[in-house]
Amino acid sequence: MILMTLGTVSFPFDRAVLWLKILIERGVISESVFLQYGYSDVSVLQGHSQVTLEPTVSSDELVKLVNYSRLVISHAGQGSTRMLAAQGTPFILLPRLKRYSEHVDDHQLLFAKAVAELGIKNFLSLDELAKAVLEPPPHFQQKIFNTPRLTDYLLMQYPPKKTAAQLSN
Repeated sequence: MILMTLGTVSFPFDRAVLWLKILIERGVISESVFLQYGYSDVSVLQGHSQVTLEPTVSSDELVKLVNYSRLVISHAGQGSTRMLAAQGTPFILLPRLKRYSEHVDDHQLLFAKAVAELGIKNFLSLDELAKAVLEPPPHFQQKIFNTPRLTDYLLMQYPPKKTAAQLSN
């Protein structure tokens, strides 16, 4: 099985959905696919019996799907990448791009380029993605993000201000 996870941000990632459809129709993908699609338009995949469509899944369910998959194709979100790396699974990243209104900026592209130095592959073209599906990367064997999560780091740097009620206690 192939798992494609597009995250839950409120921007569609229709390019990834269309690429999945094309890869299925070309026979590049002939196995079952689980697509967690968030806010993307999946109407082009209606009627493809090998594709299971879910807008969201729980974290526990996502980990189960990851561990069951031959390959995970993921948006280049930091949380998803952290989880995939921790699972040691074969995965690749598709960065959301601002020019297609898939996000507010190109931070996913910058992030994907940064983790590429660790051997994590990212793709910006359909042909590159097709090759990666046919020849997936090996199981990921490294640790990434040895430092605190960004939110934890920011909370340490900028602790929340106490309200008047908290100060009077």
